[in-house]
Amino acid sequence: MPQTVFDYYFDRETLQPLAEKYRVSFQTAQPFRHVVIDDFLPAEILHEVVNAFPKPGDADWQRFDASQEVKLALADEVLMPTPLRHVLQQFNSGPFLDFLEDLTGISGLLPDPHLVGGGLHQIVRGGFLKVHADFNRHRRLGVDRRLNILLYLNEDWDESWGGHLELWDRGMTRAVHRIAPLFNRFVVFATTDHSYHGHPDPLRSPEGVTRRSLAWYYYTNGRPADEVSPDHTTLFQARPGEAVRPSGLARAQDIARRATPPLLIDAARTLRSRRQAGH
Repeated sequence: MPQTVFDYYFDRETLQPLAEKYRVSFQTAQPFRHVVIDDFLPAEILHEVVNAFPKPGDADWQRFDASQEVKLALADEVLMPTPLRHVLQQFNSGPFLDFLEDLTGISGLLPDPHLVGGGLHQIVRGGFLKVHADFNRHRRLGVDRRLNILLYLNEDWDESWGGHLELWDRGMTRAVHRIAPLFNRFVVFATTDHSYHGHPDPLRSPEGVTRRSLAWYYYTNGRPADEVSPDHTTLFQARPGEAVRPSGLARAQDIARRATPPLLIDAARTLRSRRQAGH
């Protein structure tokens, strides 16, 4: 009987050889630690995930439309189809965390059950995400962000459409790597104040063809002394010849977040989630 997505669970016997195979590649990669692994999940499992992935009009997507980013995101599991919920939870499981620690050499990794900034991502034609380094602390949990993981869901992707994940050097002089968002391509990279990445050029896919991915972030309680910095939100960067400035809305939202007590922020998020779920 064919395996379905609900029968699929990560196991250490499958993941451990991958950690051993790619450990050195991760540690020595430039411009910052990362690794790309193709065909990460069984194809039949991922096809089910793709088939369940909601279209732009089929879910209550959070919509970003600013000078730095034009994209859709969905992090509330209650609003997701069950195949996606199952797979997302596997990437927060014990066997997967063991794999990540073996692969990266970072011990004490913690998942984020709230999927802050993660979950489902979707880019429509013309969308983009400017080059940036990510926020460095999980405000709700009070832990340090250490790793990003992306899993791409784009079948029959034509690289001429763009949508490549670009990894930039610390001086923002060039993109050292351009990673096409191909189906079942798995990317892990270290999250620091200088892990500059994005897909900064507008997507050129045909109308109705979107760039789809799943995203997870992982944390530790503390981080190496040479990576410590004051808490910050996303740090957008300018490419050569480009000006990247926070939009007025983004600046206002950031100021409001900083001025609002965390308990009020959490209460507002909880109320919004309940309303969206019909509770």
